Amino acid sequence: MLRCWDPRDAPLLADAIDSSLDHLRPWMPWAHDEPRSLDERIGLLRGFRGRFDLGEDFVYGIFSRDEREAVGGSGLHTRAGEGALEIGYWIRASAVGRGYAREATAALARVAIRVCGVDRVEIRVDPANEASLRIPRALGFAEEATLRRRLPGREGEARGDAVVFALFADELDRTPVSSAPLEAFDALGRSIPL
Repeated sequence: MLRCWDPRDAPLLADAIDSSLDHLRPWMPWAHDEPRSLDERIGLLRGFRGRFDLGEDFVYGIFSRDEREAVGGSGLHTRAGEGALEIGYWIRASAVGRGYAREATAALARVAIRVCGVDRVEIRVDPANEASLRIPRALGFAEEATLRRRLPGREGEARGDAVVFALFADELDRTPVSSAPLEAFDALGRSIPL
């Protein structure tokens, strides 16, 4: 289940992050600000929800099918520029290797192109993060370049390099993204055709 975070998800987010800090910290600069209090997490999730509803940024939680566990997070981020969205993802340590990142990335890439109407979907990955590099490669994204000093570094550290992957709207039907099983719904629960 992939959906926008809700403030009521704060305990699930806390469990996912707090149990995975050693796993997340090498790749996610935000993980160095963890752990947070429950009230801080509620505020964070309210911000995610608000920006989502305003169409400014789309941060999603990745949940087990019954939504009793948060298995990670993802998003369609507007920082890639006009006509593009960037996908980011992280998976809790206990759920790595089960295909959640690949499934979420395929779903969001298709939604970005078919629902949001962008021409370009981008993914940026630390070149040392082998597991994360496999996701866009498996989904048919083109590896465009390695950009130096583009990923945010931790406080006091230099910015990191980023391998940039892209998928364009006219390439979608020739990739595994187009055939990934997916059902999408609007805020009222109505089916969205993809």
